[in-house]
Amino acid sequence: MSLYKSQILKIYNSLSGEKETFVPINEGNIGMYVCGPTVYSNVHLGNVRTFMSFDVIFRYLLHLEYKVRYVRNITDVGHIVDDAEDGEDKIAKKARLEQLEPMEVVQRYTIDFHDILKAFNFLPPSIEPTATGHIIEQIEIIKKIIDSGIGYEANGSVYFDVVKFNKTNHYGRLSGRNIEDMLANTRDLDGQTDKRNPQDFALWKKAEPQHIMRWPSPWSDGFPGWHLECTAMSTKYLGNHFDIHGGGMDLKFPHHECEIAQNEACTGQTPVNYWMHANMLTLNGKKMAKSTGNNILPGEILTGKNNILSKAFSASVARFFMLQAHYRSILDFSDDAIVAAEKGYKRLMEALETLKDLNSSSTSSLAIEAWKQSCYDAMNDDFNSPILIANLFEGVRYINLINDEKETLNAVDLATLSATMQAFVFDVLGLEDEKVADSSSDKLEGTVNMLIGMRNQARADKNFALSDQIRDQLITLGIQLKDGKEGTTFTV
Repeated sequence: MSLYKSQILKIYNSLSGEKETFVPINEGNIGMYVCGPTVYSNVHLGNVRTFMSFDVIFRYLLHLEYKVRYVRNITDVGHIVDDAEDGEDKIAKKARLEQLEPMEVVQRYTIDFHDILKAFNFLPPSIEPTATGHIIEQIEIIKKIIDSGIGYEANGSVYFDVVKFNKTNHYGRLSGRNIEDMLANTRDLDGQTDKRNPQDFALWKKAEPQHIMRWPSPWSDGFPGWHLECTAMSTKYLGNHFDIHGGGMDLKFPHHECEIAQNEACTGQTPVNYWMHANMLTLNGKKMAKSTGNNILPGEILTGKNNILSKAFSASVARFFMLQAHYRSILDFSDDAIVAAEKGYKRLMEALETLKDLNSSSTSSLAIEAWKQSCYDAMNDDFNSPILIANLFEGVRYINLINDEKETLNAVDLATLSATMQAFVFDVLGLEDEKVADSSSDKLEGTVNMLIGMRNQARADKNFALSDQIRDQLITLGIQLKDGKEGTTFTV
């Protein structure tokens, strides 16, 4: 029997504002879509926290033996902020400032995104579609929305008529907003003359002559609206009606609200059963912002090259820190907090090392099955990772008691304790054992230092061809040698 059949999972649904028992559309199978990054800059720590939340959700669903199709997109078209009529999309602006082709910007920051997520031990999604790879699908959806009477063309652009849609549907139910209040509170902005209503949003934008990223369409050479991209990619791979849609809290309105409206106008049915939103991350009690210097990039945590933290921290420590808060809670990142998390993480890893050497007894004095179910109960309660971690430390207490010969476990219960700790620490939370990573790092350092010694000897023998060959081959592996007065060092 599949594990999910023995567990009752409850998910907080942003649409209803309540925890609901999770029932997939197709038994044993789950379709999950999460809004990915717009790749115009280095992925920031708040994004990492959001994607980490859904990585753990993905991991737990897999652990429950569901077959999960996890789709997380890459927005590589860029979009104009707040659906304003004029302006410059983020990717095109970055390309202009750095004198690059837009797709060079996309490639650079997509690689950064993947590198950071790999460093933090994220599982890759099942499918990672790009917005530029689905222009045709987006155009076809626009045609259907126009045919439904909700979309309208104006001077080469196409807009979604929110007021007309709201006559038969409820625009604003996800975010709890009222269309009349939104219209009353919307100030007139320059350049909105093409819209019938201030709240109407763009499905297709006609490109100005200087706009680089453009595609042909029945209405104009232009580019798709921001909200349309996710509608096209989610429905293409998960169908018009799927299980879970996730993203950051900041996407609830207008992005996800507009996605619902587009789907309902296009297909006549609501697209998603469970809407999930991860909360924001603050830094030292304040909003992160480059302009104020209250900002740190994920990679800077790992290198220690920042003005925020007292030292470098491993990716697993940072991950452990983030998972100590529930995904729907605001999390404040600080040096004191991650230092404390590092101590807890090390206690957990030390206990797992101790667990390897424990011996079983003929009897059990601990209720291991009840403890095991408490770990499942935590994750079944809307993926409550902090409660799970508290239960894992109860497991740590058990390990120490057995090690001190104050409690005993028979072979079956000891195996259950070990398997449960391993599964939740490594498979579900996605933590890694630092000692294994440190061992790999030590081996790398030793190997490179050996090659540096060989290179120094080759230079002393005036065998410059060999010397250059060692240097060049290390460069191809991403290892840069630096010759200085104190000798040769390397960076990875």
